[in-house]
Amino acid sequence: MRISTWPTWKKTIGLAVCVLVAADLLLIGLLWRASIEGPEAMRQDEERLELEAKLLRADVARGEKIRASLPQVGRDSDAFYQQAFLDNSTGYSQIDSDLSDIAKKAGVNTGGFGFNQKVVKGRGVTEVSITTSVDADYPAIIQFINGLELAKHFYLVDQLHLSSATPGTIRLNLELHTYFRT
Repeated sequence: MRISTWPTWKKTIGLAVCVLVAADLLLIGLLWRASIEGPEAMRQDEERLELEAKLLRADVARGEKIRASLPQVGRDSDAFYQQAFLDNSTGYSQIDSDLSDIAKKAGVNTGGFGFNQKVVKGRGVTEVSITTSVDADYPAIIQFINGLELAKHFYLVDQLHLSSATPGTIRLNLELHTYFRT
């Protein structure tokens, strides 16, 4: 039986040299491949990367601008809440007054207003559904709807149902809602 004449440390060094040669061959292959692509391909890659970097910088700047505007958005939301939503204690009389004024300016006749309220949990508001019918000609109806859109307080039109009452007059049944601060 013959024992290996190469000591263990020589085997380790031989293995390390083989690994280094393999790594060198790999690097030579990568460099050769890069040289085949040429400078034009490298310029195109550089331009693409510069464009990506520019877009990312723009995204970061836009995010910082949004972050800086958040306190103002909060103040604007609070102001909207205070100005557009009526107070729970005086809301019904204000709705009646607002809608009557809008109807009078538009030249429409209303059939009165029906109310139904529902508390919206966790939001600090009460939703108030309003039903009414108005009779007028087409331009007056359009002016009434425009008046709702331009009203000082917040009114959302949910449904419109048209029917004719008499020749030349349109009856519009409306369902809308608003909110009260609670």
